[in-house]
Amino acid sequence: MFQLKPITKASIPRALEKAERYRLLNEPRQAESICLDVLAIEPEHQQALSCLLLALTDQLGGVVSGLAERAKQLLPRFTGAYERAYYAGIISERFGKHQLAKDHPGARIGAYEYLVEAIKYYNDAEKLAPEGNDDAILRYNTCVRIIERHHLQAAQRDEQELPLE
Repeated sequence: MFQLKPITKASIPRALEKAERYRLLNEPRQAESICLDVLAIEPEHQQALSCLLLALTDQLGGVVSGLAERAKQLLPRFTGAYERAYYAGIISERFGKHQLAKDHPGARIGAYEYLVEAIKYYNDAEKLAPEGNDDAILRYNTCVRIIERHHLQAAQRDEQELPLE
């Protein structure tokens, strides 16, 4: 029926500027589409990968399922260990925030677990960060503040053994 048209390599910088702008305008699906167009001609373009990952996680509150998994599948394509750890943290953090926004039993516990997972990734990223890049620390602190502000905690394990009958 219809076929996607490829963009030119020369248009990549302008396309990525547009993708970032669409993310800022809260139109992550448009940003996602642009990033996919860039990656169709340069599959390992690092800026396009990061923008796509962010655009996917921007959509976590919507009705589209599988977004977190799609974002996770991008992680091995990042060339740097710092980027892999940092963006893994972003995925966990955003999924934790998404869980926190849900109003069902266990959502707060799930949010806590994802935020703790994000903290671990940010700790890893901090060790690998280039000089002058404290992004992982900033994200780590955000997760800690969310946990504190919402009084989140791990699931309480019942130490009492229940009878079989």
